[in-house]
Amino acid sequence: MVVGRIKIRVPGTIRKGEVIPVMALVSHPMDTGLIKNKAGQIIPAYYINDVDIFYGNERVTHCDWSYGISANPFISFYLKADKTAPLKIVYKDNKGGVYQQSVQITPR
Repeated sequence: MVVGRIKIRVPGTIRKGEVIPVMALVSHPMDTGLIKNKAGQIIPAYYINDVDIFYGNERVTHCDWSYGISANPFISFYLKADKTAPLKIVYKDNKGGVYQQSVQITPR
């Protein structure tokens, strides 16, 4: 598994002012710190705990996550596409990892 690989999906054609679906998937083990490996040792906690979503220079939402989120978390939301700007998703994990990906939103 490549930790932090992000895929973002938006519609191919967007009309200005349209509310569009956005889907994102990030590869991450999301280990809780409560599970043992085959050798009986606790797998240390390793999970995404902070998510920021930006549209242009504006943060449109922020999420505080805990270890209770499944591996390779998937999120979906709706966004009003009223300007040409990048949509950027930034994930941060409890070990200091920062993973981000952007897609350009270009309404016609």
